[in-house]
Amino acid sequence: MSIRIRAAVLAVTGLLVAGCTSAGGGAPATTPSPTTADAKPSATTAAPSATATTPPLPAALTGQRPDWRSCPAPGPDTAKPGKNWRCATVKVPLDHAKPEGATIPIALIRKEAGREADRIGSLLFNFGGPGASGVDILPQVEEDYGKLGERYDLVGFDPRGVSRSSGVVCRTDAEQAAAEATVDVTPDSAAEEAAYLKDNAAFGAGCARRSGTVLPHTTTTATARDLDLIRQVLGDDKLHYFGISYGTQLGGTYAHLFPRNVGRIVLDAVVDPTADAVGHARHQTIGFQRALGNYLKSTGQDPEAGTERIERLLRKLDRAPLTVGERKLTEGLALTGIAVTLYGQPNWPLLTAALADAEKGRGGALLELADFYNDRDANGHYATQTHSQRAISCADSSARPTAADAKALIPEFRRLSPVFGAFLAWDTAGWCAEWPVKGERATPEASAPGSAPVLVVGTTGDPATPYEGAEKMAKELGEGVGVLVTNEGEGHGAYGTSSCVTRTVDAYLLDGKVPSYGKTCSSGAARSGA
Repeated sequence: MSIRIRAAVLAVTGLLVAGCTSAGGGAPATTPSPTTADAKPSATTAAPSATATTPPLPAALTGQRPDWRSCPAPGPDTAKPGKNWRCATVKVPLDHAKPEGATIPIALIRKEAGREADRIGSLLFNFGGPGASGVDILPQVEEDYGKLGERYDLVGFDPRGVSRSSGVVCRTDAEQAAAEATVDVTPDSAAEEAAYLKDNAAFGAGCARRSGTVLPHTTTTATARDLDLIRQVLGDDKLHYFGISYGTQLGGTYAHLFPRNVGRIVLDAVVDPTADAVGHARHQTIGFQRALGNYLKSTGQDPEAGTERIERLLRKLDRAPLTVGERKLTEGLALTGIAVTLYGQPNWPLLTAALADAEKGRGGALLELADFYNDRDANGHYATQTHSQRAISCADSSARPTAADAKALIPEFRRLSPVFGAFLAWDTAGWCAEWPVKGERATPEASAPGSAPVLVVGTTGDPATPYEGAEKMAKELGEGVGVLVTNEGEGHGAYGTSSCVTRTVDAYLLDGKVPSYGKTCSSGAARSGA
């Protein structure tokens, strides 16, 4: 029950898709276990340092040749990828500090370049989350990258701890549904606070029971090392990569670890590499309120008055959730339903209709939006992106804010956002509460001296990864490496929504044309095609 960074890939298709994994449903794919006996991580288990050197990989790993075969359907209710897509797995070390030891599979999907004679190489994608399945998502959005697919093999992958790549599983559908229905995400009493923290601790304990072997090894650092092995296995001298949302953190980490192996890298909807756990929560508090204000202005409402109207609705739901069939629209689910529509301006009419319904006592629309974001299908089955998301985030971050820390943030966060502030303040304490694995570091490393230029695209109205993060990433990558492109507009991610950004990125990826630092694509330019 969090509105942390999610994948941003599909726009609006009847029901919006703003943070999808496998289209919001379907049973998770069978996940092979690591080739070692399960071992439960202890609270003292520490992830390897991001800057620590690791032994060289054995030839048995670097010399792998993927066995590309036709792909299965992502789930029982979804179609197979098109005939031009092929799937394979690559083995990577469970622990990169022990490359001769146990391995885990990384699932890949590929569509070969349309023009073999003009082929540049492979272009790997990460759509964010963390926890999004690239194997599921990339075929769904191939039209968006059709021009790039003429000269690149388009390659998606499930990062370690995600779906087919030893995906983390933490709780059952029934446990997830019970938590959504009963746990108050903005606790107002000692009993609600205790229940909130107990549920979050139980989530981590469930991860340890069900996914104990892989849990200490789900760091972004380890995934970046996997990326470099995948690059070698695919036969590429350099890594060409497109990262969105959390995928920008992965891309920045890769550039830091392997600056000499950077080919052409695009980072869109950028995570601030200088922010710790509280800093990210503060950024999102500002970002979601900014997007909400822009939405309210677009409907002719005064942002302050519109915010107060939504506050009243949420307070009412906190006291008395709305009945929707056999379920309830709680304050937490309503907040999630509101947040998901702010990921893209085309979704705003959905928010208008859902809020109007809820004010009339009909909570179905907001509940459906929340279900979409929470990966719950019509049969009550939840996908596991939220499990992987938390496992990766808590393995990365060494911060473990307490309930007292969260309560101290509430006055500031409420000033920044009367709607989202308390929710996101409490989330700092709940997210990694009593997590069974120590986190790697306070903030990721992104400095990449010696790297080729990296394109960093930030959108001024992005709610989940506010624009300021792009500025920080470009600076952290270093002079002559980070190249900032500013998109003046709304939404989480600019490629495919701004024609100016899309052309700029295409020119860089296809022709190696690096734009001037600070190039700005205005909303007017995007509409006119400039």
